[in-house]
Parts: sequence; C-alpha cells; structure tokens
Amino acid sequence: MLPSTVMARMAQPPRPRALPFLTATLSLLAAFAACSSSGARSHLPARAAGSAAATAPATRPVAPAPAAQPATIFPVMLGIDVLEHEGYAAVKGKRIGLLTHAAGVDRRGVSTVDVLRRAPGVRLVALFAPEHGLYGVEEAGRNFADTIDRRTGLPVYSLYGRTRKPTRQMLRGLDALVIDLQDIGVRSYTYASALRYAMEACFENNVEVIVLDRPNPLGGLKVDGPPMDPDLVSYVGAFRVPYVHGLTIGELARIAASVPGMLAVPEAVRLKGRLTIVSMRGWRRSMRWPDTGLPFIPTSPYVQDFSSVVGYAMTGLGCEIGGFTWGVGRSYPFRGISYKGRTAEQLEQALRALHLPGLNSMRVAAPAAAGNAVTGVYIEVTDWDAWRPAELSFHLMRLACQWNATNPFAAAPPDKVSMFRKLVGSNAWWNAIRRDGARVDVAGFLADWRSRDLVYQQQTRRYWLYPE
Repeated sequence: MLPSTVMARMAQPPRPRALPFLTATLSLLAAFAACSSSGARSHLPARAAGSAAATAPATRPVAPAPAAQPATIFPVMLGIDVLEHEGYAAVKGKRIGLLTHAAGVDRRGVSTVDVLRRAPGVRLVALFAPEHGLYGVEEAGRNFADTIDRRTGLPVYSLYGRTRKPTRQMLRGLDALVIDLQDIGVRSYTYASALRYAMEACFENNVEVIVLDRPNPLGGLKVDGPPMDPDLVSYVGAFRVPYVHGLTIGELARIAASVPGMLAVPEAVRLKGRLTIVSMRGWRRSMRWPDTGLPFIPTSPYVQDFSSVVGYAMTGLGCEIGGFTWGVGRSYPFRGISYKGRTAEQLEQALRALHLPGLNSMRVAAPAAAGNAVTGVYIEVTDWDAWRPAELSFHLMRLACQWNATNPFAAAPPDKVSMFRKLVGSNAWWNAIRRDGARVDVAGFLADWRSRDLVYQQQTRRYWLYPE
C-alpha cells in the first residue's frame, strides 16, 4: 500500500519500461498500486453540548442540553483534504502558485485558494486560471486576460489568453505550482490540457508540480471511444488516450511524468522534473460521482451537475457537424438533443431503432429564450454497465448524413473540419464519414476502438493509484 501522498521524484525515476502498444502504429498513447485508504470521517468537530449557566436560579428548571450532532461522514477525502490532514507537509515552507478554478474546493466546499491562504507555513503568492477562468464563468473557447483577484488581491495569470502555458516570468520565484482541477474524464475537456502544459513549463523551469487529486466523475473503469492519432494532438486532446479515458487527473500526471514522449520536453528535462501527487483517500474506481458523497461543483457554464458530465461524454462529438444540437431550449445541457427539420417524435423513433445498449430516449419540452416551449429528446442511461459513452455520437453523425440532402461532413468549412478532427482524434473516421456519409460502417469502427481501448486499459493499470 502506497502512502496517501505519492512522490514521483523524476530526478531518480523508475527506469521506463518499453510499452510496445504505446509506440506502435495503432497505439492508444504517445508512449503514454493501488493506492487508497478506507473511507475517512470528516474532521469537523461535533457541536458541543450545551450546559446550564452557573448563575441560573436554583428554582428554575434547567433545559436539557441539545444532543451532540455527529460529524458528517464523507466517503472520499480529496487531495486537498489529505494535504490538510497531513499538516500541509508537501507545501510547508514553500512559495507556491495555484492552478485551480471554481470546482477546486475541499469536501466541505471551501475553496482551495482559501485553504492554502490559511495554511501555516505556506506562502500562496499567485493564482493561475484555466479555460472558463478562476470562477468558471468565462464562455467556452473565449480568451481572457491576466488580472488581479479582487477577493484575495493575488495576481491571476490566464492560461487561456495570450498563452496556454505558464511563462518563465509567471513562474519566477515559485518553489512549487499546486494544481487542483476537477476534470470530467473526457479527453476534449481542457483541464487535462492545462495540467500537461503546466507540467511542461514547471519541468523546464525547475519548479515542483504538486497535483491534488480528484475523482473522475465517470469512475475509473469506463473507457470508450476513439484513441488519439499522434498528428491530431492539440489543446482539445493533449493526451493520447481514448475519448473517455478512465483516469484521475493525478493518474494522468503520473503517466505524463513517467513515460518518455508524453510531455513536449527534452528527455533530460523530464527526468529531472519533480512531481508530487497527493492522492485521495476512500475513492475506488467503481465509484461514480454520486457515490463519493461530495456535492458536484459546476466545472464550466454548461457542465453544472453530474447529469451534464454524462451527457458531455455521449453527445458532445455528435453535435459538432451535421445539424444536431444539444440542450432543449435552455434545459438539459448535453442530455437533451434536437435536430432541425425533424420532430421530437421522429428523432425518438430513430434513436430507439438503434437499440444502443444501456440507453433509452424520451421526448421532453422546455422553455426557450423567448418563453415559448420547445421539444427535444432526452437521453437516459438505463444500464450503467452496458452503456458505452461515446457510441451515440457516431450514430448521430451517420443520422445527420442520412437526413441531409448532401453529406454535411464533406461540405463543412475548413475551421469546423479542423476542430472536429482534433476533437474526435481519428483520421480514419474522418476519411470514412466524409467519403461514405450515411453508409459509414459505424459498428466496425466502434468494435475496433473497443478492442484498442481494452489494450490501453491494461497497459495503464500500472499507473493506477486506486483499486477497483
């Protein structure tokens, strides 16, 4: 059993082991144990029982003291909770920066910014913000500038503005950069990209990286969708993993630091890089977010809850090109879908005819911006174990070709094509859908990806920090 704080000292790394699958033409990674303690109780003290006042008249009956309230039980301690429990040992005596966002909170809902500002012997001197900003209100894809945080007075360096990667100037004077980002387990969600770029910058500038680990909301066993072709790696797919990758952000960091070629830095720089992972306690790979006992803090404007995380994995790719849109009016982000020119009833019939395992669909209505009701189809997961998250999107693409007079993928403008290819990550799929349209062999691609995903999952087991 590893200690709760996993130290990956790259100056004396374990010798990288050759991973043929990771380097082969059909590899799922560029080169892309069990560490968990049992569930822990909160360290919030129980409310003290009341006592009779010393000056109360002897003739006045003393009200019974209120019963002591039991401490809240949290099945999972987050990395930030473990850091606090261990006396901030990993950061004590250091000048640190913090890369985080609104979902970076401890199990009680207190911002990691505030936890570290109060930590004894720790100097938090700078904040770094990923896509959507420090408070999670910036729109997807919209750049924002450096600023001063009004609440704390600390500088906030934007990693989604003039640069995606921390500069030498931003890191100057830091002993360590702490990273506390809540990822959602889907490759195109850019917090994993922010992690990778930050690790590269820190390794290049001799700054320690400290990752406070968090749950993968989809659990650690769901792996699905196309692997990433090497020429399509980008900020919307910074790791060569399947679309739904089944890793925590700490495990992604561990792989990036351990396997040659994962980071865009010289090998000598990687070997000298310093990574500390503060692991969770109580989390298991079989846990979905509701099993953690933790409230879900919105990670971006349209990922407000666990339901939208599930939807993002299912419909995000399928709504990029072709005419499908996610959401019904202003409701059901990523879980509701609609198609212009098709009624909700027609769409529901088409989806049910697919007989996709673990899924059902139902018609729903919701208010639109103008106040009138609009209809669409809500995608329900009826069997979690049978559900294959990315499958639906590729059937939506084929349906879009079937319902359009001309192949929308062949007619798409260059900017949309470029983004679509980066998001999906498969040149073979792009060539096939553009060439074959509604005749594309969806089942064949899905079967091929599933077999490759299984190999990926077996090869990444050695980097798991948590049991099943």
